[in-house]
Amino acid sequence: MPDKHVAVLYGGFSSERPVSLSSGEACAAGLERAGYKVTRVDVDRNLSQTLHELKPDVCFNALHGPFGEDGTVQGLLEFMEIPYTHSGVLASALAMDKEQAKIVAKSKGIPVAEAKVLNRHDFKSTHPIQPPYVVKPVAEGSSFGVVMVKEGQSHPPQIITSDEWTYGDRVMAERFVYGRELTCAVMGNVALGVTEIFAEGSSFYDFDAKYKKGGSKHQCPAKILPNIYQKIQTLALKAHSAIGCRGVSRSDFRYDDRFSENGEIIWLEVNTQPGMTETSLVPELAQHAGHSFEELVSWMVEDASCSR
Repeated sequence: MPDKHVAVLYGGFSSERPVSLSSGEACAAGLERAGYKVTRVDVDRNLSQTLHELKPDVCFNALHGPFGEDGTVQGLLEFMEIPYTHSGVLASALAMDKEQAKIVAKSKGIPVAEAKVLNRHDFKSTHPIQPPYVVKPVAEGSSFGVVMVKEGQSHPPQIITSDEWTYGDRVMAERFVYGRELTCAVMGNVALGVTEIFAEGSSFYDFDAKYKKGGSKHQCPAKILPNIYQKIQTLALKAHSAIGCRGVSRSDFRYDDRFSENGEIIWLEVNTQPGMTETSLVPELAQHAGHSFEELVSWMVEDASCSR
């Protein structure tokens, strides 16, 4: 039986708190079934004091979004010399910044969609790029703040400049890529399978499609041509390496096969801390590769380190 004391960090105070609570509880329960001593830590501003008192052997980072996924908590754990799961400071910060991640990915030959980053207050009466396009906060996850601008729409979405917008001032206008939603996980230095995602009742894989019951369906493995399947795996592994990810990551893609079977493959982003409930995409892909949920979370704990 493992003799490590694992502090599962979850919750936090980003807009992705509910997602993190679900991921963290699933991981904590899985680690307990695997025999680890587990302490659940709902992260607040007193995290350093809490960890100083707990003295865990490892922190399992189940946080999502700003402060937990962007290199901030990783820096704290480095300072405290507590080994932790997932990616390190630099890779976490880089992956969370969609603009910088795209620059790095493109430099390594990974196909990305054309995009323009600007201040949200610069969204006036004219479109920053030709519709259709997608507006995204530069540093958010779980599709928070994503707005679709359809072809023929006369002006940019007004929500972007309104007081209701809570996702920061830097936003990205990115060319809308038609096609199928595909995702591929990387575990260590191995690309797992490819899943196709079908959003039910939504035009794209938004928050409801990701997290509400019946919001989406997963086809694992994806029913695509073998050469496309392998290319997605190769690109996911290349993105994992280019960004400097460690542990587990998941890359998302669009695949437009409307006019050709080979079509267009576009890399959207890499998630350094993807959702980890037992029905999430990464555990599904790990299961397909022969790893139970308990084996997956145990591997992540044993892979934990500082200086990642």
